[in-house]
Amino acid sequence: MATGSRRRRLGWVWAGVGAVVVSAVGFALVAQAVGERDRVLVLAHDVPAGRVLKPGDLRVVEVAADAGVVTLAERGTVLGRRARVPLVAGSLLAPAQVGTSAVFPPKGSSQVALAIEPGGAPPDLARGERVAVVAGPAGAGAVGDEEKAPSAVAGWVTGVRAPESAGGPRVVTVLVETGAARRAAQLEHPRVVVLPAEGREAP
Repeated sequence: MATGSRRRRLGWVWAGVGAVVVSAVGFALVAQAVGERDRVLVLAHDVPAGRVLKPGDLRVVEVAADAGVVTLAERGTVLGRRARVPLVAGSLLAPAQVGTSAVFPPKGSSQVALAIEPGGAPPDLARGERVAVVAGPAGAGAVGDEEKAPSAVAGWVTGVRAPESAGGPRVVTVLVETGAARRAAQLEHPRVVVLPAEGREAP
């Protein structure tokens, strides 16, 4: 009887040790997940294109950010450089959004104004967002057409103007590569799709 009682006590001891180990492992995993949050830069307020970035234009937040945004450690690489596109308060800063030239549009880029019909763009579309402009269903062409519809054009939104009348189109201005400006203007019933900000480079 004494031997059985001792075995039960040892069993409880090992169970307790196991619980402590599991708790420690769980805590380590949670700590690791929290540790994966990065300190990155976001816009403290709107910054117009062409203006030099100053320390007061940026603030630091901790987020689980993907590659392609400017971290706190990289702040020195963007301060003193000019915004290539309009920067919107609260948005993460991407390296491609800043450059060195004060000229706007930047060399090699052009602005294209597009009439976007209702439903052709997100209702909250705003300046500074990276987008793809594509042909709408009515302009995509039918199967068997000899000419293919123009391909999508990537760019940055520099302006959004509300419809002049209810149900009318919004005018969305997009900064694109100059070589793609004509293609963008030729898209029938254009639609705007928001893309991740961490594109390889701005137009």
